[in-house]
Amino acid sequence: MSVTPAMIKELRQKTGAGMMDCKEALVKSGGDMEKAVEYLRKKGLATAAKKATRTASEGLVASYIHAGGKIGVLVEVNCETDFVAKTDEFQALVKDICMQIAASNPQYVKPEDVPQDVIEREKEIYREQARQAGKPEKIIEKIVEGKISKFFEEACLMEQDFIKDPDKKVKDVVTEAIAKLGENIVVRRFVRFALGETSGN
Repeated sequence: MSVTPAMIKELRQKTGAGMMDCKEALVKSGGDMEKAVEYLRKKGLATAAKKATRTASEGLVASYIHAGGKIGVLVEVNCETDFVAKTDEFQALVKDICMQIAASNPQYVKPEDVPQDVIEREKEIYREQARQAGKPEKIIEKIVEGKISKFFEEACLMEQDFIKDPDKKVKDVVTEAIAKLGENIVVRRFVRFALGETSGN
């Protein structure tokens, strides 16, 4: 049985595991959703979603300077204990997130952080573009929703394709780290400076 993107998406929503892990689980279980969930549970990935509700108040504030001093990033990434914050895996994740911010210039951490007025303004622009293109009114809202999803993928760090592996989103990489390290991990905030810009994020 072939594994479809819809099946992978469903398994990700059920377990919180990363895309490639879900694909592997479905392949190994012959497309059987329940067996795939069981496979991921055994690997410890399905518990990541449960850990995401726990308080994370330890962690690191890290900096990254890129392009010969032309771009700088400061990021705060939280975990639950100082012990995990000191692990090589956690520090490598934080460095990867710094590099992601430097390269992809997100404006927000996640879609929930985007102010409603910004979303409404974007939607109005997309509606007008669709009308100008002569699209029928009945499909304009569908077009707008698709474009808003795309906007989140570009503007929100967690929704961006991971620069080291574009098959994954940044949120998948964080979820995998939660599963591996056994603690909740939260990207709390960041700021990105580019030389000559009038203002940072």
